[in-house]
Amino acid sequence: MTDRFRLFLVQANPALGDIAGNLAKARDYWAKGKAAGADMVALTEMFVTGYQTQDLILKPAFQREAIAGIEALAQECADGPALGIGGPALVGGKLFNAWYVLQAGRATATVLKHHLPNDSLFDEKRLFASADVAGPYVVNGVRIGSPICEDAWHPDVTETLEETGAEILLVPNGSPYHRGKPNLRLNLMVERVVETGLPLVYLNMVGGQDDQVFDGSSMVLNPGGQLAVQMPQFDEAVELVTFHRTAEGWRADHGTKAALPPIGEADYRACVIGLADYMRKTGFKKAVLGLSGGIDSAIVAAIAADAIGPENVRCVMLPSEFTSAHSLEDASAAARALGCKLDTLPIAGPQAAVTAALAPLFEGLEEGVTEENLQSRIRGLLLMALSNKFGEMLLTTGNKSEMAVGYCTIYGDMNGGYNPVKDMYKTRMFLTAKWRNETHRPWMLGPAGEVIPARIISKPPSAELRANQTDQDSLPPYEELDAILEGLVEKDLSVAELVAQGFALATVKRVEHLLYLAEYKRFQSAPGVRLTQKAFWLDRRYPIANRWRDRSAG
Repeated sequence: MTDRFRLFLVQANPALGDIAGNLAKARDYWAKGKAAGADMVALTEMFVTGYQTQDLILKPAFQREAIAGIEALAQECADGPALGIGGPALVGGKLFNAWYVLQAGRATATVLKHHLPNDSLFDEKRLFASADVAGPYVVNGVRIGSPICEDAWHPDVTETLEETGAEILLVPNGSPYHRGKPNLRLNLMVERVVETGLPLVYLNMVGGQDDQVFDGSSMVLNPGGQLAVQMPQFDEAVELVTFHRTAEGWRADHGTKAALPPIGEADYRACVIGLADYMRKTGFKKAVLGLSGGIDSAIVAAIAADAIGPENVRCVMLPSEFTSAHSLEDASAAARALGCKLDTLPIAGPQAAVTAALAPLFEGLEEGVTEENLQSRIRGLLLMALSNKFGEMLLTTGNKSEMAVGYCTIYGDMNGGYNPVKDMYKTRMFLTAKWRNETHRPWMLGPAGEVIPARIISKPPSAELRANQTDQDSLPPYEELDAILEGLVEKDLSVAELVAQGFALATVKRVEHLLYLAEYKRFQSAPGVRLTQKAFWLDRRYPIANRWRDRSAG
């Protein structure tokens, strides 16, 4: 009977669909684990295919390639430690989310997921069959139970594993970030440890996939809930964890204790990783964005510089007759501080041509929002032309407050391939700008110091589509607007509940109306980084044609 067990944890970033690349990564990590003297190397949920696959996993050819790759991997990694890795499995004609244990050239265990998440951004019941709970498997004489991700969020699977002889719980995950997620995971895993009396390894992947960012934060808990290992948030990392058999059962030696960043920093890091991985995994190396002299585009420029390097970011000023001198000065100062390329492309000529073309049809009609939106759409056209010509991904810059109430122009400033601040409310944008000016981290590719000029943060926000315009001409103050939106979107509060908190009935009803009215715009908006549990897209799905309004407060 062995009294020591060495587990090599791999917190890595697979690329969805890159089966060959992910298998190569797995082989490399296995070799590192072997060199470190590990008994077992562990990778995360669905590592072979990447996660989340959505409907790609339903293609038989994709399934066959992944499963054949796992079988070949078993043979290639036969002479050394066991390898645990996630991928699809076909059993009895049904498709399962599985975790394979490869030893001596074959899969000695295939753990099948029991609880299939089917809320917020998960649709696993659509994709996979649910398996019965199985018992532990054995590696070097140690009985290990592996609840797959969601299986550890419920007590029944871990209790069954403990009752059937598991000595260590090893949980492979594909768990995406949202604010407060590390503490939520920690509390749930402590519950599993207290219920079973077993040490628990929580192993999570990292990296961006479309709107989701997987944030790692892998950990090892000893019985009683004591934290033995805390791996970093967001970074690729490995950790060799040594377990010892004691009179009270297995215990993990203490190892890395990485400090997890506060929420504001974690949000910004998620935006940077989400953009960097989206570009890398879709083949883009450079980005372009319109830099208006406002806070939203300045923050997106900073995120882009930190994600792909300022030398790969093109900023474009697109002034009109309503663009103020200070906006041009501020945009220029921001690009200069970041070290990004800056072009100026006035829109007066295109605007005059479009206005002349429409004049016969608009004759006798007053100018209004249509003419304002023309400016935004001309800017969108010019930016898309630059994107097409130079192969640079166009970044759109609308914050969550604007996206919520439709204070954005479809086919105009909404044009773009990705929006890293899509899930960040305007009030948090101001906090983020101040934080970035005061903070620099090694993972930021942009420069340190004040990269967002102070005047951009302090001046009243404006779309500058007409003379002397500010956002507050059309919207409540952002502090009030964001508080109402937090209630309607994040908490699903009723109009009556918000009125009871002190907000004016007319204001709440107007914001609610704008929220529902803008659904068609959000339906066509670019993907962006998910920071909350009610991000616009998979977390919150509403009909476009919808006449219902909340009349709970009259």
